[in-house]
Amino acid sequence: MLFNSYIFVLFFLPICLLGYYGLLHKRKEKAARLFLTAMSFWFYGYFNSFYLLIMAGSILANYFFHRMLSRNPQKRLMLLAVACNLGVLFYFKYFDFFLSTMNSVFRVSMPLRGVLLPLGISFFTFQQISFVVDTYHGEIKNCGLVEYALFVSFFPQLIAGPIVNHSEMLPQFDAIGRRPVVWERIGEGMGLFILGLAKKVLIADTFGAGVDYGYADLAQLGRFDAWLVIFFYALQLYFDFSGYCDMARGIGKMLGIEIPVNFNSPYKATNIIDFWKRWHITLNRFFRKYVYIPLGGNRRGAARTYVNLMLVFLLSGLWHGAGWNYILWGALHGGLYVLTRFWKRRLAEREPCTGDRSREEQPGREKRRSIIMTLVSRIALFLYVSVAWVYFRAESIGQANQMLLTALKGSVKKVSLELAECFRLDEFWYVLKVLHLDQMTYSGYFLMGAILAAGIYLAMVGDNAAQRMERLRYRPASALVLAGLMIWCVLTFSQVSTFLYFNF
Repeated sequence: MLFNSYIFVLFFLPICLLGYYGLLHKRKEKAARLFLTAMSFWFYGYFNSFYLLIMAGSILANYFFHRMLSRNPQKRLMLLAVACNLGVLFYFKYFDFFLSTMNSVFRVSMPLRGVLLPLGISFFTFQQISFVVDTYHGEIKNCGLVEYALFVSFFPQLIAGPIVNHSEMLPQFDAIGRRPVVWERIGEGMGLFILGLAKKVLIADTFGAGVDYGYADLAQLGRFDAWLVIFFYALQLYFDFSGYCDMARGIGKMLGIEIPVNFNSPYKATNIIDFWKRWHITLNRFFRKYVYIPLGGNRRGAARTYVNLMLVFLLSGLWHGAGWNYILWGALHGGLYVLTRFWKRRLAEREPCTGDRSREEQPGREKRRSIIMTLVSRIALFLYVSVAWVYFRAESIGQANQMLLTALKGSVKKVSLELAECFRLDEFWYVLKVLHLDQMTYSGYFLMGAILAAGIYLAMVGDNAAQRMERLRYRPASALVLAGLMIWCVLTFSQVSTFLYFNF
């Protein structure tokens, strides 16, 4: 089920909270853990019972490997466990892509299987790979089956991450019932859930309507339309995925569980290295520990370091989707990442000779220069990342190239009124009518411009949801604002859309 659905907000979540804290009140800690596990299985099985069988089978198989590796940590057994996990992921996610590639390269016509992709399989597969590898390295002692099943299936982060680590989750699950209930934390979790829900249903879905319109028929777009659609998607993806992660962390806090931060205002980054310290932080952490470092990391010279980085980004692109457009997206990020590392290395080598040259500048001028450079760097990176996202959103490289070609060489004409109509939300349009602004010449574009400006401000300047909750003071006014925001979100559930990262 979706977080942004009536059954979750009005039925599933209340039952989960009441049942969980009811068992803790009766000091039944084991029953509370089992209850959370059962609720997580229900949450996942609600999408498709076949999904549940796949996940349950994966949990049992990996738990078997965990127990065997705990007793006898053989490298062959660990590699077998990793290969089995990757094999399952390959079959469900990449088999048809492999067949279609073979058909294109060798001009054959092998029929595609049309394999159904289980939701979240990329996330819980990577999570279990990390678990068996860490077991082999002796980082994990014996873990009970219920605790392991809860670690894999914990419903707030099961479908779209974050990719959690055993060291940050298992101790918390083990401490269930031994820590006092902190009502402030529950309140903070509710607030974070509401802000994440608003990012998803009020902001991301609004931008998504414009994106869907643009990609539905690229031929109708002018140059300005194409650039707007490109920026809309960059904002949609951020608010959609970060909104989900905020909701996941909020639900975790309501249950007394801290889920790691997965986003930290990535569009405030001034270079691609900083961006990947802020975007999908847990995936970056996984690739660093289980791919980059085993490949040698930066221990074998600069050239090998750059090769390792490119391999990581190519694998990251492939992890996100079974298509050459995703691999190209990974190459675009990896290429800029390597160039940035190379440039920073060259600057570090030259700094002893040139580092003191600018010290004579006045403090005020130096500060203004720093602000301008930060702003220019932030905008330039946003433009680059937005263009790269085109390959992430498009159905093929050809469609992505068509969108970019339209943005560069398309007809120069007024922005499509049909595109602007995608932002004509009834609640805001009524305000324009009350103020008699709907009679003005360009009134049809007012809401699109205002929502775009608000989205850019929130993503590139304003505080993120976690920062806002840290500064929140629990007063009647703030409670009223959050309650109103929640009601507004619930009223939009009739136009439910799934989370973008469900596809990955």
